[in-house]
Amino acid sequence: MDRTKIFPVLLMALDVGAGILYAWQGDVRKTIYWLAAAVLNAAVTF
Repeated sequence: MDRTKIFPVLLMALDVGAGILYAWQGDVRKTIYWLAAAVLNAAVTF
């Protein structure tokens, strides 16, 4: 992995983690928001 992609990958992992926690709590809107943030970050990074 390229060193310049370490931070974006960590940020995507945090976004997915937040989505999982909100899904666990049953908050669908915030789950979609955080998962979309991870997808958007992946689209821009890769």
